[in-house]
Amino acid sequence: MENNIKGKVVAITGASSGIGEATAIMLAAQGAKVVLGARRQDRLEGLVSRIKTTGGEAAYLVTDIKNRGDMLQLVNLACETYGRLDVMVNNAGIARLSRIDDLQVVDWEEMIDVNIKGTLYGIAAALPVFKKQGFGHIINIISTSGIKIVPLQGVYAGTKNAVRAIAEALRQESAGKYRVTGISPGFVNTELTDYIEDEATRSAIKEKAAQIAITPDAIAGAVAYAISQPDKVDVGDIIIRPTAQD
Repeated sequence: MENNIKGKVVAITGASSGIGEATAIMLAAQGAKVVLGARRQDRLEGLVSRIKTTGGEAAYLVTDIKNRGDMLQLVNLACETYGRLDVMVNNAGIARLSRIDDLQVVDWEEMIDVNIKGTLYGIAAALPVFKKQGFGHIINIISTSGIKIVPLQGVYAGTKNAVRAIAEALRQESAGKYRVTGISPGFVNTELTDYIEDEATRSAIKEKAAQIAITPDAIAGAVAYAISQPDKVDVGDIIIRPTAQD
């Protein structure tokens, strides 16, 4: 079977750990040229070194997805280093879980800035390049939280469903010029829950994740699957969750 990943230039946000890191390693092993963005320089340096040591191609830029200029620079790095951008993987995201009547407005604003605006900044950075090239692929890492709505996750789920709606509109507007994929993970063993401020909520979610969570490689495999399809095949939505998840 032809390797449709080999040689593709893929930008990945949130690449310093979890799903982003696993995706970078998997795609690079299949011949992609990965351009990695995240805030932790030491993690990025280590990851790029690991990829290059095993014969892969990678570059990185310290990136805060809340800063539109950073996202533009990440895409510019891809184009300057490798001559184009084939895929933008909008992976970076945060979860701040609480009851809505707790009025954790600062947390709401942070999720809006990262999960919605950060994704939009990734799309806005990539689309001018895609228009010029005549092709491109947007992959958004969303969440099953936007599919099954439960207490404590109302605003978080809202941000993820906003991304889902934006991506579907982009897919229709592109009229086949760009591919748009949404991947919704369930419980995955990542650092996402480490930043939930409420200790009881954090502990409960971590306990459940320890029992049923799948590895980031499972989500990376879905990203690779979507990218590997023939150019005229658009994988729209993928849901990946543990078999034991409700």
